[in-house]
Amino acid sequence: MALQETKYKELVDAAQSQGVTNLQVREQDNVLYIDGIAPSGSVKDALWATYEKIDPDFKGGDLILNIDVSTEVAGSKVKVTTEKSNLNIRKGPGTDQPIVGKAAHHELVTLISKTTEQWWLIRTDKGEEGYAYANYLSAEN
Repeated sequence: MALQETKYKELVDAAQSQGVTNLQVREQDNVLYIDGIAPSGSVKDALWATYEKIDPDFKGGDLILNIDVSTEVAGSKVKVTTEKSNLNIRKGPGTDQPIVGKAAHHELVTLISKTTEQWWLIRTDKGEEGYAYANYLSAEN
């Protein structure tokens, strides 16, 4: 915990404040591991700049910074990855909300926002807009 709370505290705080999701910070054998998904390339660049400020030549050997950039950003296309059925689009985030539309299996939809980790606001090409369960959506590569 010493590295996380002392030397790299600024870096961990930056990752938290800049919206890195799935953030995992652990220390093992005097090495700090920071994993997560940055919401944009500029956030990832800012984290590396913070790291460089702490360890200018990256020679400390006591940090593994494994931050990926999310491919599921607002305005991008995501694919419906249900087993074979349509995906319900709901008025609000939750299965208790009324269904306002459907997206077909393997259909590409537009991601409007990641409301929560579980519910994303999407729009179909037909203009149907609402919340869908995020486990059934994936980045279109």
